[in-house]
Amino acid sequence: MDRMFSPWRMEYIRRGNSGGEGSRCIFCVGEDDRGDPERLILGIYPLTLAICNLYPYNNGHVLVAPRRHVSNLFLLSREELAELMSLVALGTRALEEEYSPQGFNVGMNIGKAAGAGIDDHLHMHIVPRWGGDTNFMTALQSTRVLPESLAETHARLSARFMSLIP
Repeated sequence: MDRMFSPWRMEYIRRGNSGGEGSRCIFCVGEDDRGDPERLILGIYPLTLAICNLYPYNNGHVLVAPRRHVSNLFLLSREELAELMSLVALGTRALEEEYSPQGFNVGMNIGKAAGAGIDDHLHMHIVPRWGGDTNFMTALQSTRVLPESLAETHARLSARFMSLIP
């Protein structure tokens, strides 16, 4: 049996998807968190925020969420819904300009049964896609190979998100 080791995932497994006991929700951020490189913040807006996904499906995998800690779409105000969708549009534009993907997967998993890794704070995924971005590693080993480091992705996208703020 072949094995591929990914020791960086052990911290995630140990603390669980929620971040572990005593940890903060990854989406509950404030202005003081903006400079914290571990938070991977791309932008903080009046009602929403954008961050890089710590465990991306592809390079450029962005998460957008309301700043308010809510678990379902119907709990959002009209203003929050509007800003959330505006941020999704801004995110696809930033990714288009920075990475030139051939498409996007945009979506959310609401509730643990639907696959939400963090089910108590609603969030949307923006995943850039390219023809052929699923290779033999993904098809045969359920393993993603990402050609760019998360730090480089964050640096590229933070600058791009800042340049697009209306």
